[in-house]
Amino acid sequence: MDIHQLRNVGIIAHGGAGKTTLAEALLFNAKATERMGKVDDGSSNFDYDPEEIRRQITISTSFHHYNWNRVEVTVADTPGYINFEADTHACLRQLDGAVLVVNAVSGVEVQTEKMWHLACDTGVPTIAFVSRMDRERADFPKAVEEMADILKVHAVPVQIPIGAEAGFRGVVDLFGMKAYVYKGDTGQFDVTGIPPDLADAAAKGREKVVEAAAESDDSLLEKYLEGASLTEEEIRKGFTAGVRAMKVLPVLCGSALRNIAIHPVLDMINFVLPDPSFRAEMKGTHPKKKAEEVRPISADAPFSALVFKTLADPYAGKLSIFKIYSGTLSPDLSPLNATKNVTERIGQIFRLEGKKQRPVPSASAGEIVAVAKFKETSTGDTLCDPKTPILYPSPPAVEPVISFAIRPKTRSDEDKLGSSLSRMIEEDPTLQFGKDAQTREFILSGMGEIHLEVAVEKLRRQFGVEVELRTPKIPYKETIKASAESQGKYKKQTGGRGQYGDCWLRVEPLPPGTGFEFVNAIVGGVIPRQYIPAVEKGVVERMSRGVIAGYPVVDAKVTVFDGSFHTVDSSEMAFKIAASLGFRKAAIEAKPVLLEPITEVEIVVPEENVGDIIGDLNGRRGRVQGVEARGRLQIVKAFVPLAEVLRYSSDLRSITSGRGQFTMRMSSYEEVPSVIAEKVIAETRKEMGEEVEE
Repeated sequence: MDIHQLRNVGIIAHGGAGKTTLAEALLFNAKATERMGKVDDGSSNFDYDPEEIRRQITISTSFHHYNWNRVEVTVADTPGYINFEADTHACLRQLDGAVLVVNAVSGVEVQTEKMWHLACDTGVPTIAFVSRMDRERADFPKAVEEMADILKVHAVPVQIPIGAEAGFRGVVDLFGMKAYVYKGDTGQFDVTGIPPDLADAAAKGREKVVEAAAESDDSLLEKYLEGASLTEEEIRKGFTAGVRAMKVLPVLCGSALRNIAIHPVLDMINFVLPDPSFRAEMKGTHPKKKAEEVRPISADAPFSALVFKTLADPYAGKLSIFKIYSGTLSPDLSPLNATKNVTERIGQIFRLEGKKQRPVPSASAGEIVAVAKFKETSTGDTLCDPKTPILYPSPPAVEPVISFAIRPKTRSDEDKLGSSLSRMIEEDPTLQFGKDAQTREFILSGMGEIHLEVAVEKLRRQFGVEVELRTPKIPYKETIKASAESQGKYKKQTGGRGQYGDCWLRVEPLPPGTGFEFVNAIVGGVIPRQYIPAVEKGVVERMSRGVIAGYPVVDAKVTVFDGSFHTVDSSEMAFKIAASLGFRKAAIEAKPVLLEPITEVEIVVPEENVGDIIGDLNGRRGRVQGVEARGRLQIVKAFVPLAEVLRYSSDLRSITSGRGQFTMRMSSYEEVPSVIAEKVIAETRKEMGEEVEE
């Protein structure tokens, strides 16, 4: 297929703005589907996952395609909710254009702004569609004004609505200067002259379109300023250049649910959004030589592609979705996975049609296709011609923002948990799973509570694994603040051979982060050399169980400096027990304290939220380190105890109305304030079902 006749377009929006409904309307009007799928009744071609149908939201990007005026368009319906934003970002990197859907009633919402910035970050030219024009309180001028003010972009209406709210029935096209009046909800329309009451508004709107076109090209601007008229071809050329340079955001409007003014969107996608060759070339490296390699985005270059999404299809198995950057792929090519240095076999090549796949004989540069049952390939891997290898950079990893402990309900569930989650993580790399070495809990991390709830539901439905989500335990530690000495003596006589071990230990604090140091200061053989390792082992085992709350003791130096033994009754076991007893007694006298993990957080928020964020962090025992500007946003840096930010993602969304984002990483351990330490110790003892001796 001619690359210039291809478009890869993402539909992006704030959740609930009508994004999926628009995607359905595009397919239906281009006759790619026989009936228009609907989110409300679960018949959508895009939102087909059971959780998407139940929640009526898009959880994972899905793909379909249509042909309009000899242009083949792949449509990606992306998630609009913050929990699934990473999937949108990953897919936008591979798309060549986007339609930003704005609710005519709500205007520019939190995720509208974020989606626009994602498009800007990935260099994806965008058009805007103001949806739900038939709804009560729909306000097209207000939506356009908010786009200009909030998104800081030259928003240029290319249409004027005819009628308002329930009376909305069509649009005036400011390029052709014609009116499209629709007949009910049929999608059929009449092309008429501009209604007299809209003539002035249309003339002013047309002038703004021409201005935007002229401003995008120096030669056109000079001609325009000299008072000469621009030809229709010049206007279209200049306007397209402005859109592709992301200096101009064309704004259309309509009602996708009532199928009004969808044809102009199909036309505008073909007209102003670029084909895949717009990016010209892709840069990578030679996997062995490590030298830079460049591939022109052309069917004539050697084959190369990047896998950007993986689906676990219940029938086809694992589906690897990739964009072909260069060359042509056919089933007789066994591509090299340059990331893992393995060769894969191609069975069939598929074009995606929602939850279905249609086999195609081959695919070439610019196309987004899928192949089933790759053995080694995963998201982020490069596929290429083995004769001319290239390795493209993998997308940056996304750090999770929330973690929960998951408890399998049965032994069978526990046995299946690891393998099931591994398959899910292949499909959704923003999930992370592991076992905490200290708390021994299974920890599932993700992008938000809804994200993890959806994962747990999928775990149950698709893999038959039942788990419970719980707040994870905090991996506290213990240490000592003073030095002390104590004797550990273990003596037991039971008929035959007895048990005897005796050692004197000195414990001393070490600087934070030092760990553990053991010193053998025995002289004169008062403890035979063969028993010293047993003494150390007894100390280490006791340290792992703690002395005040059952948490590991860290940053301590232990010296064995005296003791005694019995020629018959002494044994390694006896000295191990004696050392454990001795360490515990000495540590209790050495002013033991509880330590808690401290996280380093960076919070990115609008300027107006900085005061609230700092106040909230102070209430969480945080220490703000500073505030830096990043464009219109502010970055607040702070150290905060982990116990205070376990569910911070939800709280941050509440404080900033969803505009804030944060990253968090472990920093260090610090002493817990005594009042809080007492509560933690009491709760831990209660959970353990035993009292720690004083």
